[in-house]
Amino acid sequence: MRVSDVKYLSRVIMESGEIPLVWGHFGVGKTDMAKELAAETGRKLIILVISQMEPGDLIGMPARGEGKTVFLKPDWWPEDSKAIILIDEINRAHRSIRNAIMQLLIDKRIHNHVLPEGVWIMAAANPPDEEYDQVELITDPAFMSRFFHLEITPDPQEWIEWSRSVGVPDEVSDFIGEYPELLIKDRIVSMRLDLRPSPRSWFKLGKVLKNLDKESFEKYGYVLAAGIVGPDAARTFVNQTKGIANIPQPSELLLDLSESLQSRIKGFDITAVNALISRVTKYLTELTDLELKDYYEKIGVVSTNLLKLKSCLPKDSFFSIIRHIAYILENEKGLKRAFYEKLLEELAVDGDILDYLEKRG
Repeated sequence: MRVSDVKYLSRVIMESGEIPLVWGHFGVGKTDMAKELAAETGRKLIILVISQMEPGDLIGMPARGEGKTVFLKPDWWPEDSKAIILIDEINRAHRSIRNAIMQLLIDKRIHNHVLPEGVWIMAAANPPDEEYDQVELITDPAFMSRFFHLEITPDPQEWIEWSRSVGVPDEVSDFIGEYPELLIKDRIVSMRLDLRPSPRSWFKLGKVLKNLDKESFEKYGYVLAAGIVGPDAARTFVNQTKGIANIPQPSELLLDLSESLQSRIKGFDITAVNALISRVTKYLTELTDLELKDYYEKIGVVSTNLLKLKSCLPKDSFFSIIRHIAYILENEKGLKRAFYEKLLEELAVDGDILDYLEKRG
């Protein structure tokens, strides 16, 4: 996203009491964006480069109190609510720092020191490319689920306008105007996050959406949702709110695929189709033994409805379901394996599916 878009969303997220984590390659303007936010809102910007900090720098030093040990406030601690804390290089921090900062993210406090009400917190990180020195923070879903994840990709025209406003010589601005591809080498930001929906993430999303008007939701709704519940759930959510496609329940597809439902599925765009495929494969993976017993007794109905579904979807999309069933068969045992083995036998009456299974061996 453009810097201006990320700045707007970061402000909305922080006004809602949540925390944005801005991803971008070095030099794209993450820190400058935070400085602009602070200036525009009359706040002091406190930058914590936690890759260079020890736990004592972050949490304060211990001191003797009245019969017990207390921790002094660290020197960066804000004195009032008019502050933004930028936690920079968050994916390069040592595990001990990460553990220490969790309390700040969750409870807005460190030890017995509580942040003044209204202090905003944001974070910044470089993408998990091999060029960056970082620890395994990126793999910690509990930590990453605390943030709304946003990515910055510099826009040449936006940068040119900004550069002229801050006095960059015309020779530089004009050069980028002539050769916009040379503004930055890496235009793709791959966050490699496995964000998943949870009750907490939906609650956080709801808090932020309250502060978006209809026009802003149209523009940013998917980006916001994808940054906290993951792209699949976000896609389905936004489509549902727009009335684009009401994705049917997997059980309805497998047991009661009516002609009216088939007609509706045929009208799905590719986004809705992908959401449907994702929903069905997830459902098949998570079937319990009790549910499998019921489906096993109705396996003829299930196979018939899947073949009906085949006629409603693009071939590649439908075969995502078949490949998933074959994968489950290879990696499961017991009742689940028996069910999917029998299901594929039933589905093999279709020539395309039979060809696929024979080639698969």
